[in-house]
Amino acid sequence: MAAQPKRGGVHLPARRSASNSDPSILTKITSSAIVSRGKQAACDAAFVSKKLLCSTGKAAWIAGTTFLILFVPLIIEMDREQQFNELEIQQASLLGAPPTGPPHK
Repeated sequence: MAAQPKRGGVHLPARRSASNSDPSILTKITSSAIVSRGKQAACDAAFVSKKLLCSTGKAAWIAGTTFLILFVPLIIEMDREQQFNELEIQQASLLGAPPTGPPHK
């Protein structure tokens, strides 16, 4: 049985043979030294950008967790101390004592 061509569809032109002695302009451009150096520079830039992004993310994680562990409890304690001092001043004013400034340390 012979293969019968399908009806309908898209018919593409036949490929040129690779033995063609006249390379196309696209082949000449893509095989030039400038293009290959540009490709290499783009690959190097992408590699450096990826490494920089990863290291920046790690540094941000370290800074964020350090802030949470060290400084957030300090800020909470300072706020608690300030509220306590304001409460003492308010109680003293209700009891009739003259208002005093912040306690001296």
